[in-house]
Amino acid sequence: MKIHLIGEITDVLEGISILSNELGMQLAEDGYPIEVLKRKGPLIIKNSEGQGQIIFEKRIHFFRALGLWLQNFEKKKEFNLIEEPQFETSGAMVDVSRNAVLTVEGIKMLLRKMSVMGLNMLMVYTEETYEVPDLPYFGYMRGRYTEKEIRECDEYAYQIGIEMIPCIQTLAHLKEALKWGYANDIKDTDDILLVGESKTYEFLSKIIESATKPYRSKRIHIGMDEALQLGLGKYIEENGYHNRFEIMNMHLRNVLSITEKFGLQPMIWSDMYFRLASKEGNYYDLDSGIPEDVIQSIPDVQMVYWDYYHPDENFYEKMLHSHKQLVSDPIFAGGLWTWNGISPNYGRMFVTTESALKACRKAGIKEVIATMWGDNGAETPIQTALPGLQLYAEYTYHKEVNRKDLEERFHFCTGYRLDDFLLLNAFDETPGVMKDNLYSSNPSKFLLWQDILIGLYDKNIHGLPMEEHYNSLIKPLELAKENEHDMKYLFTFYEGLARVLSTKAEIGIKIKAAYDKEDKSEVKQYLVLLDSLVEQVEKLRKSHRNLWFSTNKAFGWEVLDIRYGGVLTRIETAIHRLSDWLDGNIPKIEELEENRLYFDGPEQFPDKVTLGREFYNRIVTASNF
Repeated sequence: MKIHLIGEITDVLEGISILSNELGMQLAEDGYPIEVLKRKGPLIIKNSEGQGQIIFEKRIHFFRALGLWLQNFEKKKEFNLIEEPQFETSGAMVDVSRNAVLTVEGIKMLLRKMSVMGLNMLMVYTEETYEVPDLPYFGYMRGRYTEKEIRECDEYAYQIGIEMIPCIQTLAHLKEALKWGYANDIKDTDDILLVGESKTYEFLSKIIESATKPYRSKRIHIGMDEALQLGLGKYIEENGYHNRFEIMNMHLRNVLSITEKFGLQPMIWSDMYFRLASKEGNYYDLDSGIPEDVIQSIPDVQMVYWDYYHPDENFYEKMLHSHKQLVSDPIFAGGLWTWNGISPNYGRMFVTTESALKACRKAGIKEVIATMWGDNGAETPIQTALPGLQLYAEYTYHKEVNRKDLEERFHFCTGYRLDDFLLLNAFDETPGVMKDNLYSSNPSKFLLWQDILIGLYDKNIHGLPMEEHYNSLIKPLELAKENEHDMKYLFTFYEGLARVLSTKAEIGIKIKAAYDKEDKSEVKQYLVLLDSLVEQVEKLRKSHRNLWFSTNKAFGWEVLDIRYGGVLTRIETAIHRLSDWLDGNIPKIEELEENRLYFDGPEQFPDKVTLGREFYNRIVTASNF
């Protein structure tokens, strides 16, 4: 559509140029006239008597408002909309430290979608995936960003109304950074820095300077979460036992002196102060209380309360109240559940996000963040986060959000159908799993990677129609693949995953049952099925590879190649072992002689409606991996 903007547009012209394709419009002198006014107050989007009007305060508001104007103009010619932002900052954090490092174009794709939605902040979570000139092993072979790459993304974001904020770690979660020899003198444990060591702060000064140099923003997230063994490694050997609140405060003060030197405004994750106050080390222990003297001793820093787990709005209200005892303006970070396994958990994402953001609004929270973690190899593609980002955007501009409006906004802002994306939720919300999958069962992951002969999760799914369930997803995903041309890689991958799981999910159970009956004719039939499964898995690997390289750098894909290779070689071994038994070369198959036990791991909840959740190394073997 051709439009002609009249008024205060100088500040948004570059951004319009960037987003014109996304919005399906172009500027033209003979275009439909829209008056643009910049002033404090709500967003106003009007059209009446052949004249449009957009009134906005911040640059991001203009891009959301322009999208809303175009969306509504398609439906009706006369409209008058008012939107009141509920939060000052509403943005996202994308994890590029769990193998998937977005390319510059991948980040730009995310930024464009966010801008049209109206989200105004992006953190790119880099534990060590950024360049530090004096530390050649920092991020080595991990796809680290150069200063030029980050600067290019930051400039792009600025033009479309988004603040990019560096997000790093300065205490824990540094296992990949500290695994090289250069770090021997600055390690407390394998992933925690040695507090009090002068070399630690020389190191931190270098990485903070490098991390912040490409950004306009003076804000920085310095991490400091989940340092569970703080002061209990090399520190205790050198200094003896010290109160861990004191260790935490000492380190924070030292890091803040560095951020002050560079003129930065830091924030940290809040959990360590709550964990240290809890007898069980539980972040979400509502009965624990941080001692008043500890509260008074905490250095002045903004804190981020992260919580991806609770369905109860009241719980968030209580935790936000506790945070306000520490800092006046806590930030809230929720989760989009892109890290459950190989598919997104939209059920839990919707339930927890809606409860959390309603509580944040009631509590007067000014800033909210949607996190997109990539735990255990970043198997779930970043594109699956788009529905969650849209949900955050709509709660940013409305007190209540209904599904119909969300679907319409998602279709306009992304070009995709929400229902097509929500199909992916069924990969983990399977028979045997409660509605909304609130315990984060991840059967699509464990059934893809688990070994056919060993079948550590076979007992968990025994008697459930998993084959039928995954088979029922194939046709809808084929249709989604045709609907969503720009997302063809995504839906081709998930269609292939459904095909593989419809074959592989129960095959180990069936083979063992036939073996236990000594039914060799039935076992022979499964050999044919295993041959076809090899072809299906190889096709899936290639489609996953196409999808990966459409948004990510190369580094990290090798891990998934190895995982797929493991599936393929173990199928070959299964064929070999079964053939040997059928031919009488071996008297028994040891793997099939073992009784199947229920998978009893730390993420299992046998009294709940769930099938369990686990990481790759525990899924594929009971041996030391």
